Amino acid sequence: MRSIKVLATDSTNLFLRELFREQPNIENCYVVTEEQTKGKGQMGAGWISEKGKNLTFSLLLNDLNLKIDEQFKLSAIVATSMIEVLEKLQIPKLKIKWPNDILAGNFKICGILIENILINGRVGSTIIGIGLNVNQLEFENLPQAASLKKLTGVHFELDYLLKLLVNTIEKNIYAKKDWKIEAILNEYYVHLFRLNKASTFEFPNGQRKTGIIKKVSHQGRLIIFFEDQLEQEFDIKEIKLLY
Repeated sequence: MRSIKVLATDSTNLFLRELFREQPNIENCYVVTEEQTKGKGQMGAGWISEKGKNLTFSLLLNDLNLKIDEQFKLSAIVATSMIEVLEKLQIPKLKIKWPNDILAGNFKICGILIENILINGRVGSTIIGIGLNVNQLEFENLPQAASLKKLTGVHFELDYLLKLLVNTIEKNIYAKKDWKIEAILNEYYVHLFRLNKASTFEFPNGQRKTGIIKKVSHQGRLIIFFEDQLEQEFDIKEIKLLY
């Protein structure tokens, strides 16, 4: 896969979106930067990374030909691919916090932002943005953030890790994108944080309720069974898991 390296950019996802707009027939590629000045997480949340110590990169993958209601396949495959690589590095207690944050224990180590490109009413291409905390040790005002080095004491070689992640994600997406969603979700559930465990959830109005994550819908909505015997579905930002 073609690689593009830039010293700094507003956002690696935005970089690839503009590149795709200029070259709609561009081959699969990825862009990596030492410094991302306007990185975004889910629903516009910021992603802050110390220059030169972490991995901030995005992949552009083409020829997917997925139905619009199958988009969550990509999110689940990317998340489980991250787990696959990090397990090989012996990172402890890995979990996926819905929809696709990667945790080690109760610490967030990775954020993923996927932006799909529709072609003739189907998902033709996708841009997968990943921020992985690797060698950074200080996370000011972020008590639930950590890095691979902070967890293990090991200093990781960024280029080696980048190539391992890019190759694994690309391989798994093309190998699994045509699987039935149930098979993909079964792999996802193996690592889903707080699945079938009583947890506290907070709503946008500040209300808190106890519930149990039961599953994720085929479209990626979180399904929670609450103590009042009511089962509900939620999109991103409609509910927050407290942990």
